[in-house]
Amino acid sequence: MKFVTRHSKAVTAMDTTTSFDEVRRENITRILDAAERLFKHYGYTKTNVADIARDLGMSPANIYRFFSSKADIHQALCRRMLAASQQVAVEIAARKDSACVRLRDFILAQFKITAETMLADKKVHEMVVVAMEENWPVIEEHIERIRIVIERVIAEGIAAEEFREQNAALAAENFMSATILLCHPQLVAKCLAETRIGKPEDLIDFALRGLK
Repeated sequence: MKFVTRHSKAVTAMDTTTSFDEVRRENITRILDAAERLFKHYGYTKTNVADIARDLGMSPANIYRFFSSKADIHQALCRRMLAASQQVAVEIAARKDSACVRLRDFILAQFKITAETMLADKKVHEMVVVAMEENWPVIEEHIERIRIVIERVIAEGIAAEEFREQNAALAAENFMSATILLCHPQLVAKCLAETRIGKPEDLIDFALRGLK
């Protein structure tokens, strides 16, 4: 079956479906971009769906065609923000460096992302904290994806005899627990506010020694 546009260009039904999907993705991106801009400016708690709709020049009902609530928009935003962190993990894990170097660089990268991106902007920090306090699935999804990447690097380190023979999945859990101070937004905030003798590199080296 074919449809004809006003320009008399014949397109297949699949082409039309793809076009609808693209328009939907574009609308979702526009809504998320506007929500992120407003959340960062006014704060998550002070921004509602009507504000987002007004910023986009549309009705709240139009927003609800794509998102069921403000919390739904928030989750999608968090997922988009955390995807950048996950991409960094994947890129570092794919490098040809030793497992030790990759794990060290990954945790340092996470610490930098958390400190600079989330904590430099209190409004962004607020968004992440709300998501964590409400135990949203997006946070658990992120933690699991990161755990899988770390487990793979540790398994490669075991195979290369950098690390002792051990359960890679359990080792990944323990390594994450040992370095959580450098990755958890609320803990990083506390860490930066205090004067500590140890540096992030010292904590990472301590955790790495537990793998050897």
